[in-house]
Amino acid sequence: MLAQNKLMLGQTLPPLTVETLVNGGAGLARYEGRVVFIPHTCVGDVVKCRITKNKKKFLEAKVCEIVRPASARRQPFCSVAGDCGGCQWQHLPYSEQLYWKEKLFRDSLMHQCAVDSDKILPIIPTSNEWGYRSRVQIKCHNTATGFTTGFYRPKSHQIVSIQECPIIASELNILLNQLRCAITSTSFADDIPQIDLNVDDYNCCSAVIHYFGYDIAALSIMLKRENFSAALFIKSPSEKKILNLSGNSTLQIVVDQPPISLKYTVGSFAQINLEQNRVMVDKVLELAELDGSEKVLDLFCGMGNFSLPLSRRAKYVVGFEESAASINTARINGRLNGIENVEFYHQSAEGALDCCKSNKQPDLVVLDPPRSGAFATMKELVASPVKQVIYVSCDPQTLARDLKYLVNNGYELISSTPIDMFPQTYHCESMTLLRYPC
Repeated sequence: MLAQNKLMLGQTLPPLTVETLVNGGAGLARYEGRVVFIPHTCVGDVVKCRITKNKKKFLEAKVCEIVRPASARRQPFCSVAGDCGGCQWQHLPYSEQLYWKEKLFRDSLMHQCAVDSDKILPIIPTSNEWGYRSRVQIKCHNTATGFTTGFYRPKSHQIVSIQECPIIASELNILLNQLRCAITSTSFADDIPQIDLNVDDYNCCSAVIHYFGYDIAALSIMLKRENFSAALFIKSPSEKKILNLSGNSTLQIVVDQPPISLKYTVGSFAQINLEQNRVMVDKVLELAELDGSEKVLDLFCGMGNFSLPLSRRAKYVVGFEESAASINTARINGRLNGIENVEFYHQSAEGALDCCKSNKQPDLVVLDPPRSGAFATMKELVASPVKQVIYVSCDPQTLARDLKYLVNNGYELISSTPIDMFPQTYHCESMTLLRYPC
């Protein structure tokens, strides 16, 4: 056997057995005392793999042969699964995906925050593991054989070509095919690196074509001539604003009962799984248990996804958001839905608690930060405790870091629930309720 320091990048290891899955979605095997992380594997797989990274305590490797597949392994639905960077777990049956998401989430909180296992609730699945993505960025590249559309290969900028993607909405697959056919073999194809596609709850679609060329007028004429049913936009470094070629610049999602219709502008943030977003809104309302007397602070409030449903049940809601476009949309959504007991501020979440404190300390803080989490807000919540906190997270690791600070400084974790927003991937959304003893 080769000594550890003799292992070379590109070297193929003898057959290894995958023992478990880890955060990030890879399988874990062992070779000569070192951990080997192998993406796109299943517990029980026996694989030959090629070394892609050689560190002192671990190796990263890529499967080059499945010697003996695990009994749980399934054939991926997509022909480029494992090559494309969009999905990591198509080879796992959906029940297995749910099991591992819940287990990895549970392990992270138990180990990093010393949370009791019974406070981590079962994962909430989606009713449809396919066709759920309502928003997607398609990477593009012009080749000798035509205009290629797809996604980056993991850890690279090489585009894996796709004709259609099984996890994006069917309306977007149709629109992508129409755009690809229109752009291929034209003089514009070399200068289009990306197309952003969206579909809303009313099946209205939009496409933003990123164009780095100089003949926007000619591209506009060509696209208009195709008579797409979707709203079309061009985003160019030479233009300060997105150019609207056709269609409405706003999309709409629906939440709560009776329904609240939330508008948002093309290019603004909205959750990619609209069905599960409604589940999340309902879960926030359930956890909040509002009786109409509370003041609520909603941080990272976006277009009012949580703020407006909460305002129907609270005395008053204040939302803070760093994006000026989102705050403007939130204000419009409040007016359109006849909701008056809510106020939105264009301001970072950091410092928001101090701003509210001058009036009255909120009874509930809801926050839905980006993947980086909200550690600065955790410090503010410890300095000025509130009765209840609902933390919506899309990253279990930064969530565990933030929750650890709260539970070590007087907050009690009541419950934490993983939510599957992203089937076929290892990503996991969650919702955690904390209380501070009065």
